[in-house]
Amino acid sequence: MVKLVDATLAHSRLSRDLLAHHVQLACLLEVSAAKPGNITPADDFSDTTYADMVRSALALGPVFARRRARRRGVGELIADGVNATARVTGANTNLGIVLLLAPLVRAEATRRADESLRSATERILGELDVDDAAAAFAAIVQARPGGLGEAPEHDVRASARVSLREAMAAAAHRDSIASEYATGYAIVFDAGLPLLAEALGGGAPTLDAIVSLHVGLLASHPDTLIERKAGASVARAVTAAAREVQAGTRTLEQLDASLRGPDHRLNPGTTADLVAGTLLAALLTGVTLP
Repeated sequence: MVKLVDATLAHSRLSRDLLAHHVQLACLLEVSAAKPGNITPADDFSDTTYADMVRSALALGPVFARRRARRRGVGELIADGVNATARVTGANTNLGIVLLLAPLVRAEATRRADESLRSATERILGELDVDDAAAAFAAIVQARPGGLGEAPEHDVRASARVSLREAMAAAAHRDSIASEYATGYAIVFDAGLPLLAEALGGGAPTLDAIVSLHVGLLASHPDTLIERKAGASVARAVTAAAREVQAGTRTLEQLDASLRGPDHRLNPGTTADLVAGTLLAALLTGVTLP
């Protein structure tokens, strides 16, 4: 699989754009790891396939390329990512990933020499405005994510009245991606990157380290997609099961089997999105994924 990914990227016209390459690689590695409960090379969903995910990953390269990211705001990048994905698949394969990656891409493209990626990301989040919210709201509605429901305030189907960061802060208690906007990507930087570094430092191959990252995030942060679809108690039970994997009292295979079903109700999709965000942050900060 890694050879296939490398060959695909090598033939991309964007291979000389390192930011576009990193975006594509982060997305491809995320979906190629055998993360429990998610789409993998061996596990399609009834409405979404691994091939859909690969096409979507490659489609994000052009819209998140460095030169373009310098000119486009975060809301525009989100809309561009959703539109690019819609051109290659009819499924909602990556809305959460697009929402997470857009500020990181914008931060990297505009980062000053004296700025860390984290401080640049905080700067970008602080610059978000109502126009960013309007563009992001429209993109979310277009993508038709599962378990969306109605929000008591700043519903995406209504006109935006506050900045995108303010709107995300209002949803932070029920959505981990929204929480990242409010906290300056605390999960990615404070949990995700250390988990990935620990796994890689212990000698795990890249795809195994990504699985370890996924389980570690799931064990520490209940998946909010599961919570929206199945309820908070079920999401907490899945988190407890992930902790059992870490403790060695449950196998990865057992966790994976418990999360799979025809309705994908227990798909830890938000955790997978956070994995993609962590992988991009790792690549942008010089982490080698051997």
